[in-house]
Amino acid sequence: MKKYFGTDGIRRIANTELSPEFVFKVAKAGAYVLAKHNQRRPTILIGRDTRLSGTLIESALTAGFLSYGANVKLLGVIPTPAVAYLTKKLNADASVVISASHNTFEFNGIKFFSNYGMKISDEIEEEIEEIIDSEKINELTAENEKIGVSEIHQEYLYEYANFIINSFKDLTIPQDFKVALDTANGATYQVAEYIFSKLGIQYKIINNTPDGININKDCGSTHLEGLKKYVLENKMSLGIAYDGDGDRCLAVDNEGNIINGDLILATLSEYLEKNGKLKNNAIVATVMSNLGLKKYCKNNNIDFIETKVGDRYVLEEMLKNNYNIGGEQSGHIILLDYNPTGDGILTSLMLIRTILENNIPASEITKKINIYPQVLVNAKVKQEKKYDYFEDVEIQQEIKKLEEEFSDDGRILIRTSGTEPLVRVMIEGNDVEYIQKKAKQLADLIEKKLN
Repeated sequence: MKKYFGTDGIRRIANTELSPEFVFKVAKAGAYVLAKHNQRRPTILIGRDTRLSGTLIESALTAGFLSYGANVKLLGVIPTPAVAYLTKKLNADASVVISASHNTFEFNGIKFFSNYGMKISDEIEEEIEEIIDSEKINELTAENEKIGVSEIHQEYLYEYANFIINSFKDLTIPQDFKVALDTANGATYQVAEYIFSKLGIQYKIINNTPDGININKDCGSTHLEGLKKYVLENKMSLGIAYDGDGDRCLAVDNEGNIINGDLILATLSEYLEKNGKLKNNAIVATVMSNLGLKKYCKNNNIDFIETKVGDRYVLEEMLKNNYNIGGEQSGHIILLDYNPTGDGILTSLMLIRTILENNIPASEITKKINIYPQVLVNAKVKQEKKYDYFEDVEIQQEIKKLEEEFSDDGRILIRTSGTEPLVRVMIEGNDVEYIQKKAKQLADLIEKKLN
């Protein structure tokens, strides 16, 4: 079991749990593991979101990389998918994104990408952890002319922007089509506006004035209320919301209904299939996807491939069996023909392309799937006990009872958070009040037993 890495890199409270001293070690160990098979001095890209602690973590990472002998290119504030794209394009040996994604500003995180622009595997993360905690960390020190150097290259952001623009330059935009963009005061706050402007899409942008502490605060893909209000009040055709680091996208239709990741997967897979581009006739999604998406796939003769939670596991399955679309209900959508990671801006433009080419209002999308009511309740537990529910007899008996109860038309899913001291209880069924009650009862039991 990993000690530092969760489902999406290392994520902690900045400058306490994620201290500069610890980050320095992570950088040295990461550079060593990711570059040890190369016969050259490694080059590593660093990008970050708009958090107050971003430059602090960036400085500690840079120092660690340079101390090891790696060269660093600092990309500044830039979306995660842009870093993934640039890693391949610039032939870098690895890259790091400094972000805690959808979390509030006091958190920050470190996400490593390989030279292929993909999140690194569990095995590589475990190897990095071994180096961090070993005496070898002290040996990874460059001397004299072998010390690394850093360069600032914030202009590389526009390499990514132009890649996206060129991918959608054939879009024909009606004059009455208007989009609201919510950038969550995060990493997309500049580049999304640049891309939409260059493509000639009429847009209004909100939550694009980051101050270091307002990232994801009551905005973005985790707080859609403000975007919904804006779309309805201003009669927009579509509302788009990104998260703090720009690898997620959710949407609001012209009637104020939420278009979640499952609806996006259904919509884009239908578009790809219609155009003969759905590889191996499949969608890859996680166990958190709604039962309605599974039934949609069955009714449309599309294979539904299920993985555990985490976009890295979705990507692994896509690569293994040559699928080109996959993602999560939360809005991580991977379109492998373009980029090997979730890409919020890319996803939103694919959604717009689908709406325009089919000549439908965005509200038609929310009718594609019969979404089952889904309740998620978090049980707050002690960090060291969050996996113990597997072995607790009383908890397991209650889970088994619920599984039997919802086996015909619904389901129950229990999983541990990879980044927080939480056990998540999810129940799907037809009666919202009833499943809420049952989920809370089980979460209360888990809290009682694991604290």
